[in-house]
Amino acid sequence: MNRTISPSELKQLLANRKTVLLLDVRPRSDYDTDGQKIPGAAWLNPERLAQWSTALPLDRDIVIYCVRGGSVSNSVVDQLKAKGVKARFIEGGIEAWKQAGGETVPK
Repeated sequence: MNRTISPSELKQLLANRKTVLLLDVRPRSDYDTDGQKIPGAAWLNPERLAQWSTALPLDRDIVIYCVRGGSVSNSVVDQLKAKGVKARFIEGGIEAWKQAGGETVPK
């Protein structure tokens, strides 16, 4: 499985009602300053990854995102993959998702 998914690929998955677990892993300061999130996404603090990562299902596709798909997403994906989680992140983060016309909702 790839490490990344493009906004358009994710749109297709969601349109086909594929079961994808969406996780918002923006650092708290970034999460708090943006009033939007991708519908259905749950925010999890990346600084507490050790605590919540063990509760993730190993049999589901998990898509994470941060602000721009950089160091936070890469670090989280590396750690989740090391635990056997099928995780990848949105290329360009939530910013690329918004630019591609991806739906967001108020938090």
